[in-house]
Amino acid sequence: MGTLPRVARAALHRWEEPCISGTRGSGTVFFSGCPLGCVYCQNYALSHDGQGREVSVERLSGIFRQLEEQGAHNVNLVNPTHFVPAIRRALLLRRPGVPVVYNSSGYERVRTLRAMEGLVDVYLPDFKYADADAARVYSDAEDYPQVALAAIQEMCRQTGLPRYDANGLMTRGTLVRHLILPGLTGASMRALNLLRERLPAGTPVSLMGQYTPCGEAAKYPGMNRRITRREYARVRAHMLAIGLTEGYVQDLSAADEAYIPAFDGTGL
Repeated sequence: MGTLPRVARAALHRWEEPCISGTRGSGTVFFSGCPLGCVYCQNYALSHDGQGREVSVERLSGIFRQLEEQGAHNVNLVNPTHFVPAIRRALLLRRPGVPVVYNSSGYERVRTLRAMEGLVDVYLPDFKYADADAARVYSDAEDYPQVALAAIQEMCRQTGLPRYDANGLMTRGTLVRHLILPGLTGASMRALNLLRERLPAGTPVSLMGQYTPCGEAAKYPGMNRRITRREYARVRAHMLAIGLTEGYVQDLSAADEAYIPAFDGTGL
């Protein structure tokens, strides 16, 4: 990636958590490229192949305005990490009148996040792995667990516990996502244990069961299938048992490629 943002889609998106999508949709800007190399990435054309169009800082600011004018509940920056300097400038040109959501893999430097302090209202990070081996094999990032934990702790420091408006939309806070991978329910439980131990009590967690084999998943034993209802139920029971009762669980019908938007330049 270069220094200017590369964007593949900017449109209302209705498939985030209810407190993000609401009734009108989240104003989602999908950026190309990624700091991680996840072999199963649902947005493989963006993260690995760099599909998208380069835009100026001024145009990016205009895209934020357009989404707001379309009725978006928020401006949702999907995978913004590697374009933070340009995104920061775009937000400083004009601060949106709706919350800004920073939607990322969790693989962040703390100093990067501090550059966004005061400009981000809601952090929506993944916490993918508690195990270095899985992080290395599936995302080419052996240090993911410690890096992501430090980053999410910084996000929680910046936002505090979640705040919601009268319609249940999150206006400030950090909501952590965890995606269950097939055959790795034990690893998911360990990840949830870390979140319970290291994050402020009351931090909401979204337990995701939408894994769909994409990218190069078929090359890795056991990864070429969706998770089962039994796997999801097992991890969900553990999450509740350890006291992670704030957040969301997911209908497994969301595990379908139909929920992946078209990265066709819409909104650019």
